Amino acid sequence: MEELKLQIIELLKKVEQAMLVLVWPQKEEEMMALKKQMSGVDFWTTQEIAKTVSSRYAYLETLKNNWHNLQENLLDLQILVKDADASSLQEDISKQLAEAVKQYELLATELFLQGQYDQNPAIITINAGAGGDDAQDWAQMLERMYLRFAENQNWQVVLLSRSPGAEAGIKSATFKISGLYAYGYLKNEAGVHRLVRLSPYDSDHARHTSFAMLEVLPELKEVSFVIKDEDLKIDTYRSSGNGGQSVNTTDSAVRITHLPTGLVASCQNERSQLQNKQQAMLHLQSKLAKFYQAERDEEKKALKGEYTQAAWGNQIRSYVLHPYKLVKDHRSNYESTDPDKVLNGDLLAFIKARLQQLVD
Repeated sequence: MEELKLQIIELLKKVEQAMLVLVWPQKEEEMMALKKQMSGVDFWTTQEIAKTVSSRYAYLETLKNNWHNLQENLLDLQILVKDADASSLQEDISKQLAEAVKQYELLATELFLQGQYDQNPAIITINAGAGGDDAQDWAQMLERMYLRFAENQNWQVVLLSRSPGAEAGIKSATFKISGLYAYGYLKNEAGVHRLVRLSPYDSDHARHTSFAMLEVLPELKEVSFVIKDEDLKIDTYRSSGNGGQSVNTTDSAVRITHLPTGLVASCQNERSQLQNKQQAMLHLQSKLAKFYQAERDEEKKALKGEYTQAAWGNQIRSYVLHPYKLVKDHRSNYESTDPDKVLNGDLLAFIKARLQQLVD
């Protein structure tokens, strides 16, 4: 029983430290302000703002309840384990403690996701590197992997634009993923991803190395800078893909170019030109925010696509299918010997390892 007592005390300390990191007084003040805003007579006049405010309040309330419930459960266990007759309940206490540990590990992930935009939707762009059909097929494999990951998280996905390859795969794809902490979880996936395999597009079935680049941006609906109309070039074109409902039978797709920076954003998936323009503008705002925040010229060049980083020595993660099976993150050194599972969207362990590394 002494060991159980020590384990409960240790976990209680971790919970209390976590609650300090989350700064409860500030969050409670924010909840009071949001509640006051929600009680206003004209609160639901602007649906978009009302939805954002109510979602934020619900999130804070759930967060508070989850941590407080965990703390209370551990305090109850601490009292129970001190009981003279507790030895007969040792098995039950052990089970409850194991559940508390699982709950803590789940909640603790959110400690790593306190960035300014971590709760925002994520806009992901995948670009095939040099290498023809192999690289384009690899880009499509990555697209499928992140869509599967989003599905596993019960997140919503909206395709913004997609450029299929001539023979296989995709040249590029951009999609928005919406869900709790979507950007926070996915932001560190940005970078070069490397695949090593026996090429299905090589007549000799030789081993090939392919690269693809991932860009991850938070969707920003409010920005601190002004985008002038005269700085924008807006082109319309025929949407590609399966379409339906006039999606690919009219010039509904929209491409917006920001002339001063050369940054481009497009959307082709919505039914109307207006909807595509709105989504493309949101994407452009996110790109511009990242561009203006970039401290180095090299980062700005990368955003503008002036040079290709998808090459040797720059990969953040390698996926080796031959001559052995291994997925390795070169930043956290986290590994998996089951590439098929990872490529089917099992990414959470890699993401958590990188978040933990950044905190440490």
